[in-house]
Amino acid sequence: MAALGWLTPRRRSATARSVLAGEASAEAARKSSQDVSGEELPFPVPGDDRAAAFFDLDNTVMQGAAIFHFGRGLYKRKFFETRDLARFAWQQAWFRLAGIEDPEHMQEARDSALSIVRGHRVAELQTIGEEIYDEYMAERIWPGTRALAQAHLDAGQRVWLVTAAPVEIATVIARRLGLTGALGTVAESVDGVYTGRLVGEPLHGPAKAEAVRALAAAEGLDLSRCAAYSDSHNDIPMLSLVGHPYAINPDSKLRKHARRLDWRLRDYRTGRKAAKVGIPAAAGVGAVAGGTAAAIALHRRRR
Repeated sequence: MAALGWLTPRRRSATARSVLAGEASAEAARKSSQDVSGEELPFPVPGDDRAAAFFDLDNTVMQGAAIFHFGRGLYKRKFFETRDLARFAWQQAWFRLAGIEDPEHMQEARDSALSIVRGHRVAELQTIGEEIYDEYMAERIWPGTRALAQAHLDAGQRVWLVTAAPVEIATVIARRLGLTGALGTVAESVDGVYTGRLVGEPLHGPAKAEAVRALAAAEGLDLSRCAAYSDSHNDIPMLSLVGHPYAINPDSKLRKHARRLDWRLRDYRTGRKAAKVGIPAAAGVGAVAGGTAAAIALHRRRR
């Protein structure tokens, strides 16, 4: 786990002044990307090896929350009981209806997952993660967001998932989508066995910004030339780090914030067109999103 030490978020939150500074920097970078005629240069910029893209996962790249889909797959494999499935079902249904990340719901889901995997081997969960992706996640990838990620890859840029989901699951999803890699919450393991504890804290909110900043420094990236994509106002610190912030399927707070700062928006939940121009044309592929009604079927025990 020592090799991942630089990814572990520090226990502090971004201050209001630091967030404001980040937003001002992002806005200045956006304006500086325009040429003398006032028209924006092509984006993503082909061949810019100091640029990269950072994508939130839940409700940005994938419909719903990865941790809930993962829980569904573990239930199928009898990792826990029916009453636990009911809790996962309620959390997932609430998430899809509300379309936002509630800290209490997300914390409860993470705590449940940690208790479930305690004592299991990391290799076992990695193998199961591959199966769960095929069973529950592959069909929930937003085609429009996938096209945005592909546009960066086609331009020769690196693309990373940044999520509070377990890093093992995030890595599976990134690999299946052909992305560079993933930053995710790290669960502690000793001799390849999960202890039921986290390394540091969940990769959420300001912690995502810290991870992106650390990765950019390690990879030699220029954040003013990078892009970030998210649906949640919780990710404003991460979005404010980069020169090209995008609000994808935004919650109401992020939508207002993005409009105020003139960030680009795209909503694949209803097929609405972007509020701002300049999003790669490839994003139009599969923009009509289907929202399934129920996330998980509840099983009742017969008495």
